[in-house]
Amino acid sequence: MLDAINAVDWGAIPGHPDWYEPARAASGLRALADAANLAEAAEASSLLGGGGIVHGHSAAVFPAAAVATPLLLDIAQQGHPVARDAALDLVDEALSSYPHGEYTRVTTSYGVAVPICCAIAHQLRARSVLLAGLGGRGRALLAGAAEHWRFEIRECVADSNDTAAFGALAGCFPSGVHAAELHVGSEITVLDAVALEYPPVGGSVEAWLRVTGWNPAELPPGAVLFPAECGERVH
Repeated sequence: MLDAINAVDWGAIPGHPDWYEPARAASGLRALADAANLAEAAEASSLLGGGGIVHGHSAAVFPAAAVATPLLLDIAQQGHPVARDAALDLVDEALSSYPHGEYTRVTTSYGVAVPICCAIAHQLRARSVLLAGLGGRGRALLAGAAEHWRFEIRECVADSNDTAAFGALAGCFPSGVHAAELHVGSEITVLDAVALEYPPVGGSVEAWLRVTGWNPAELPPGAVLFPAECGERVH
């Protein structure tokens, strides 16, 4: 675990220059991984919550939080119980906090400008078995992550003046009509009216979204949709 923490160039991750302190991210994670009592876990949490991955006084989250989340989940899985609880607290805080200024998005394997909250949610879904096994706290984190849905378009067909977009849905698309960000490479466009026509069933991820006012050619296969409200989360 320490090797994985040390392998990250925390100083190369952008963040608010007045709040983000890369050294706190690195040292805080190392300290939390080694924590064996409440005092040690609290000290590590103060480093991570005071400029390492979030700035608690400002309720601000940094891009480093998306990188730190899988490491915090490793600590939750392998560390001392007090370290586990602190790690889950920090992930919860990062997911619910707001980015600041221009430091609102991160590059991932599924997008080059993904909202920080959505990137954290993706990491949580990837560890759903672990979190579900941690009881109510883990299940609450998964429920929070589900609100930050992601939809990858696989195929589109015209449906009157709308488009039926077929693809894979991660998380839970809320009922009703919502705005969504369309990510095509580095280009981001806001779709004003998107609704879930057919949800996944039987453990499948396959779903169908209706996109009002757009034609299939404008929604290419491989494009990804995120909640527009996540892209608007900013101090």
